[in-house]
Amino acid sequence: MKRPILIGITGGTGSGKSTIAKEIYKKFNEDCIAMIEQDSYYKDQSHLSFDERTKTNYDHPDAFDTVLLVNHLKMLLQGKEIEKPIYDFEKHNRKIENIKVQPRDIIIVEGILVLEEKDLRDLLDIKIYVDTDADVRIIRRLVRDINERGRTVDSVINQYLNVVRPMHMQFIEPSKRYADIIIPEGGHNKVAIDVIVGNIRQLLQYGE
Repeated sequence: MKRPILIGITGGTGSGKSTIAKEIYKKFNEDCIAMIEQDSYYKDQSHLSFDERTKTNYDHPDAFDTVLLVNHLKMLLQGKEIEKPIYDFEKHNRKIENIKVQPRDIIIVEGILVLEEKDLRDLLDIKIYVDTDADVRIIRRLVRDINERGRTVDSVINQYLNVVRPMHMQFIEPSKRYADIIIPEGGHNKVAIDVIVGNIRQLLQYGE
C-alpha cells in the first residue's frame, strides 16, 4: 500500500477538534480511514493510588506516552496493525483491553498536544488547529466532564482555572504556529471541513 496520509487535529479543550475529526471521518468509507485519539495514550498509572492519579496534570505533555503513540503511528505508516490503548477517565488509568487498529489510507490523530511534540508533528502531512473562544470551550468541557467522565461542577471549574487554562497558554496556544490550517468555530465550520476533505482526496488521487 502507499504511505498513508496522516492528519493531525489539535486545539484547546472543548474547541471542537473531535467534532472536526468525526466530520472528516464521515466523508470517507470506513475501510480507508482510521482514528487515533491522543487521549488513549495517557500513561499507565497502575503504580499510583486512585487519589494520586486524580492529581495528575492531564494537560501537560508528560501525562502522555508520546513514545508509544509515535511508534504506533510509524507502524501504521508502514502498513502494520497496532493495539491502541483504552483509557478509563473515571479510574484515571488504562484498561487492560486494547483496540486493534488496521492501517488505512487516511489516519487522523486528534488531541490537545498533537502539534506540541516535534517527533509527532514531523510525521504529519496535514496539521490542523481548531481555534475556539475560551468561554465556549470551558462550557463544553464542563458539560462533557460531568456527563461523560463522572466529575462534579466544582472539580471541573477548579481544574480549569488551576491546570487547564495555564497549560493551554503554555503548550497548546503556542503550537498554533505549526498549523497548516487554522479553523475558527470548531465543527460548525462546514467550509473549512469541505476544503480539508478536498485536499485529502487530491492527495489520495495523486499519491503525494
